[in-house]
Amino acid sequence: MKTNVYILCGGESVEHEVSLKSASAIINSLDRSKYNAYPIYITKEGVWCNLGLWNKKIEEPEELISESSDSIIGSMGKLLTCNYKEGERNIVIPALHGTKGEDGTIQGFLELMNIPYVGNEVLSSAVGMDKIVMHDLFERHNIPQTKYIPIKMHKWMEDEVETYSMVEKKLSYPLYVKPANLGSSVGINRVENREELEEAFKEAFLYDVKIVVEEEVIAREMQVSVIGNDHPKASLPGEFIMERPFFDYNAKYIDNKIIPVVPARLEPDVMDEVRKTAVKVFRALNCYGLARVDIFITDDNQIFVNEINTMPGFTPLSMTPVLWEATDGTTYSQLIEKLIELGFERYEQKKSILRTRCTK
Repeated sequence: MKTNVYILCGGESVEHEVSLKSASAIINSLDRSKYNAYPIYITKEGVWCNLGLWNKKIEEPEELISESSDSIIGSMGKLLTCNYKEGERNIVIPALHGTKGEDGTIQGFLELMNIPYVGNEVLSSAVGMDKIVMHDLFERHNIPQTKYIPIKMHKWMEDEVETYSMVEKKLSYPLYVKPANLGSSVGINRVENREELEEAFKEAFLYDVKIVVEEEVIAREMQVSVIGNDHPKASLPGEFIMERPFFDYNAKYIDNKIIPVVPARLEPDVMDEVRKTAVKVFRALNCYGLARVDIFITDDNQIFVNEINTMPGFTPLSMTPVLWEATDGTTYSQLIEKLIELGFERYEQKKSILRTRCTK
């Protein structure tokens, strides 16, 4: 019997369009002799749309966009009662990035429904999404990182000038201002002075009630993919050549002017250390399935971890599949299959845990 794969895409996130690109590539890659593909489009308002069994190739991600007059709760209930094949071999791939997809909320829902899924669980998803908690956890595990300051909206609104002054006392320009709970470089700005800092705060607080300000490190950024459950493995590091001062949304998904270099240009001992660091980060956040760890390397080979992405992009431009093909020859389709099996492995492991007190 084929495995039913439900691919969640879209969602209530500023990364909605990125999700459609990831989902399209995943759907196209599935071996139809093994898997039934069931895309589920989630509108920007949160309504779930059942697209049914999907057998054709997706030419444009927009083909997944749908509409429904149902309420959010009604649409979810209808999908579970009419589309989900209970009693068969089922798994969900949450190809969702950002809010209500990568932050542990959808993972919690799937846990409650007792449905197997690919990737990270509630805790690692939530921690990886929240850059402030992530930084704090890195510090707890002695993982090298850049200097940072967390700032909550209410503190900033109570005294903007004092907030800017505090940042300037503790950190040195250039700085990066980021919403705490977003990805794909949305709402992030590089600033070099007070005027730019003020504008960056205003933009970042459009997307979250807390932000993080980080000190810039002059370095190259490496990306390492880590996959596995109890025995995670790191890919070769890769890097991008680009003209922009940082890897923003347009560079990632629109301009198509970035050049991936895999493996990255590193000495063997430095490359080994980067891979070890990526696995350390994966374990520190209690990750399962997959993650992408972004790491800075300075000219004198110092390592600084930038962040972890617990549901990295799977678009044609995304580094994760490229890294594994360069590392061990794993194709895109084989990688998806590995992740599906890791999802089932973790599901079976959790099923063996007692949920009630054992009595003699």
